[in-house]
Amino acid sequence: MNPESIIIVGAGLAGATAARTLRAEGYAGNITIAGTEPHPPYLRPPLSKEYLLGKAGEDAIEVVPEGWYADNNVSLRLDNPVALVDPAAHTVRFADGTVQAYGSLLLAPGATPRTLPLDGAELDGVTAFRTLDDSRRLREQLSPGGRNVVLIGSGWIGMELAAAASTYGNQVTLLGLEDIPLAAAIGPKLGSFFRTLHEDHGVRFRLPASAKEITGESGRVTAVLTDTGELLPADIVVIAVGVVPETALATAAGLEVRNGVLTDASLRTSAPDIFAAGDAANALHPFTGEHHRSEHWSNALNGGKVAARAMLGQDVALDTVPYFYTDQFDVSMEYSGFPSLAAKAAPVIRGSLDSKEFVALWQQDGRVVAGMSVNWPRSVKPSAQKTIKALITGRIEVPAERLADETVPLDQLMPGAS
Repeated sequence: MNPESIIIVGAGLAGATAARTLRAEGYAGNITIAGTEPHPPYLRPPLSKEYLLGKAGEDAIEVVPEGWYADNNVSLRLDNPVALVDPAAHTVRFADGTVQAYGSLLLAPGATPRTLPLDGAELDGVTAFRTLDDSRRLREQLSPGGRNVVLIGSGWIGMELAAAASTYGNQVTLLGLEDIPLAAAIGPKLGSFFRTLHEDHGVRFRLPASAKEITGESGRVTAVLTDTGELLPADIVVIAVGVVPETALATAAGLEVRNGVLTDASLRTSAPDIFAAGDAANALHPFTGEHHRSEHWSNALNGGKVAARAMLGQDVALDTVPYFYTDQFDVSMEYSGFPSLAAKAAPVIRGSLDSKEFVALWQQDGRVVAGMSVNWPRSVKPSAQKTIKALITGRIEVPAERLADETVPLDQLMPGAS
């Protein structure tokens, strides 16, 4: 299988990684990447972390240097997204009206921020957070300090933005629908750990609470009214209540869609020669036998590689263990595993939450299904994540008492370890 040409819908990490993999695999046909933004593909994780804090420049968010695309004969159609896919004709129509044929097509359009029907959401100073331009604008607003910042949303992005805003010397208040931030993702015990971390740095929480209205004067935000009747002063409001997979093109093209574009383990969709990867793909995972949609960068990175090789006819599957990381204040965390399998389990803790240095492991039927390391020493962090992933993929049974025993190194939990 060697398609004459390949079109990639979406100029993000999944799309750029697919293009890079295609060329690395020797594919010599035409490659076109089409995106909605005017920027070449970039990495999103730094936007709410080191880039937002001014600790990293634009070169740190490049997927590949900008010159790579021309050097490798990859056409970038930036600010000119695909507007229509015709699976029967094997063509796409771009926003500018031009039509182009494809041999294989990769749908990697990503996701869009979820909106809230709030009066005042259009005021200056109110923003969502998703893009490079969003991060640039927010950094400019936060960096002087001394502002009242209200964050709506207590998930990972909301918490990372709260940490950045507070670090710049702003007064931060965070609203969320949970009793404990991040509890839906990592449980109440570890969610409380992150709440305490933020409170120790001056962040205020209003949980559970939601925004009822955003008020302003002369077109500029001044406050957020909560559903409990509290009026929170606000110079900056960020709405960070999750994202929605971008499936409009797939739906219009008649592809099977359910919480994203459905694919098999090789990222093939229900239409011939069309694949999907990244935030918009709901892929069958060989480990669980269920479909999983992940919004983390590792899924986009690995999905781009798998989709590229599948388009070339290789026998591949997206079978990697999901992974993500976060940096908040003086805490660095890495997580590997399946949150859906860990959701009802209490974590086994190795180390001390008070010392901010520990590993948490979740089990299902005696087997590790997820694990996260917090401030693990840099010298052992890679091996810790490697061991956690090996415990998961090996479906290895380990007694909870042994998991918690700090005298037993993590790598000694593997069968046959001496």
